[in-house]
Amino acid sequence: MSSKNSLTQIYEKRFSGYESYRNKVWKLLITNFFSKWINPDDHILDLGCGYGEFINHANSKVKHAMDLNPKTKSLLNNDIIFHEQDCSQAWKIESESLDLVFTSNFFEHLPDKQFLNKTVIEIKKSLKPNGFLIAMGPNISVLRGKYWDFWDHHVALSDSSLTELLEIHEFKINRSYPKFLPYNMVRVKERPLFLVSLYLRFPFLWTIFGKQFLIIAKK
Repeated sequence: MSSKNSLTQIYEKRFSGYESYRNKVWKLLITNFFSKWINPDDHILDLGCGYGEFINHANSKVKHAMDLNPKTKSLLNNDIIFHEQDCSQAWKIESESLDLVFTSNFFEHLPDKQFLNKTVIEIKKSLKPNGFLIAMGPNISVLRGKYWDFWDHHVALSDSSLTELLEIHEFKINRSYPKFLPYNMVRVKERPLFLVSLYLRFPFLWTIFGKQFLIIAKK
């Protein structure tokens, strides 16, 4: 079985039946939180976009999405430019053309730290001066052993280790939250959407329930 077919099989098994709920949650996350970093004239990329929950709801002039899963393209809105490729290889995106690169729960799935390092090089190359990287993911310093509950987690990351990598590449950390969202939206029952909105409004809740880091870095 090829790696692309493996991705399709893993994510269909993991997310099947949760698509509608995940889309509603991501719409809330963008409207109530992430929209402050997205302008209508921006060129943005959703890196490791999965089923497109972020990029489909983002409001910007030019939208790119990158993933190796061949099923992804069929789930994206028609106005999104899809790049089906290995993110550690040269991107087919013009240098210094992006205002924002967004990535969620993706870096830990890369095969090793060299792949991640090469990916950060491509991110920096594609961002405009003063462009932003928003990276979210499970924090191993908080989760410890539970970090490995997913078969396709390979790279162990904390807010501190990712910050160090970004600073090596001369990114400036704009904001860093060791605890932001809970661990995942699978293997748990759906929660009322008003609770998601409430959670975002009160950061003290993040310190109690948050298991994912959120880092906002500037080129």
